[in-house]
Amino acid sequence: MEHLQPAMLEVADLSCRRDDRPLFSGLSFGLRPGQVLLLEGSNGSGKTTLLRILCGFREADGGEIYWSGRPAAESSYFADMAYVGHADGTKKELTVLENLRFALALSQPGQYGIDQALQKVQLSGYDDNPVQSLSAGQKRRLSLARLLITRNILWILDEPFTSLDKQGMELIETLMDDHAKNGGMVILTSHHDLTFPHLSLQRIHLDSCL
Repeated sequence: MEHLQPAMLEVADLSCRRDDRPLFSGLSFGLRPGQVLLLEGSNGSGKTTLLRILCGFREADGGEIYWSGRPAAESSYFADMAYVGHADGTKKELTVLENLRFALALSQPGQYGIDQALQKVQLSGYDDNPVQSLSAGQKRRLSLARLLITRNILWILDEPFTSLDKQGMELIETLMDDHAKNGGMVILTSHHDLTFPHLSLQRIHLDSCL
């Protein structure tokens, strides 16, 4: 299995406000290959907002984001990063296979082919099914299949266990575990208690970042 190129994420003194109310400030952390970062906090603490800042969907009010020692905007950061949010990010009128081919056309190939990825996320045999016919859990699995077929060092996942049963949750933990073991990095929010006994799991509680 091909290993990803070494990289490092550095977040320095990041701050954000919402309606003149500080969500977090002075937030600094680093993430290296093989590490997983779990963002915790109460509702409204800024977990999803932080992910949106890391993805470039909104600007921070202060601080910097560096990728391998360079400002994110001046590096390969956005090409090396993939985001899965609350929305599935799929085109519901297309089939499962068409969605994955579309995603692959916009990115570099990853470590798995489409058939392998569908098998990994337990969607084998659903190739020709329109996405709109899938259950919520199956749509979530399809979003994860997109991560497997494209080359992304950093996965940013917002509540990835939503709509999944216990088997689906265990599947996601396995996928994140494999990704980290092969030099990838993961940042996620979750109310699910993660256990990575053989990996470096960091935790940041945003309620304490004020």
